[in-house]
Amino acid sequence: MRLLLVEDDDHVAAALSAILAKHGFTVTHARNGEEALQAVLPTAQGERPSYGVILLDLGLPDQDGYQVCGRIRKLTTTPVIMVTARGDVRSRIHGLNLGADDYVVKPYDPGELLARIHAVSRRHAGTEESAGGGGTTTDGSRLRLGSVTIELPTRRVSVDGESVPLTRKEFDLLALLAQRPGVVFRREQIISEVWRTSWEGTGRTLEVHVASLRSKLRMPALIETVRGVGYRLVAPAA
Repeated sequence: MRLLLVEDDDHVAAALSAILAKHGFTVTHARNGEEALQAVLPTAQGERPSYGVILLDLGLPDQDGYQVCGRIRKLTTTPVIMVTARGDVRSRIHGLNLGADDYVVKPYDPGELLARIHAVSRRHAGTEESAGGGGTTTDGSRLRLGSVTIELPTRRVSVDGESVPLTRKEFDLLALLAQRPGVVFRREQIISEVWRTSWEGTGRTLEVHVASLRSKLRMPALIETVRGVGYRLVAPAA
């Protein structure tokens, strides 16, 4: 498995890379947030590096690690494990709400980290298989859901080849749900990631945006309401 390690401390990165290499991982090291974002972008030839997991340290020198996680999540569905000394519950919840798949607190046992890497990798593989059965395909920058195509870099959406104009928040909401078809997103998680705020007083805004997406895409069943929890995207047949 190829793994992206985002860690600003070269000594820590070298030690961890050595451990990971012994267990069969090929490690790419990014020393800051900008290097991490560049590492997941397509090359000039349009090819996107394929990583099984991204290990993301939050204490980066150029950007807040939470911000980097949110930006990574908009670019790729690759599982993200936050590795940090911030062990309080509030920090963990915030990281998970931004799209992290797991959260490991320093100091940690290397065996535990390896187990978590394999666990999120297995879950991600299972999600991709389920999504494939529902007609959803992705190359990392483009998502296809039946007749709907979502181009992440250009923020364009089309249905049967016809462009559908969306507002910024409508696109962010659709892209968030589309990257994990069938997975239920809690209302609080959606509000935190798309609106960067708390749930209080924003619930009606979310409902309005969901209704608008259903109307603009002419697919009322595309986004399913899970009563008392949130929403999930139901990928249509190709």
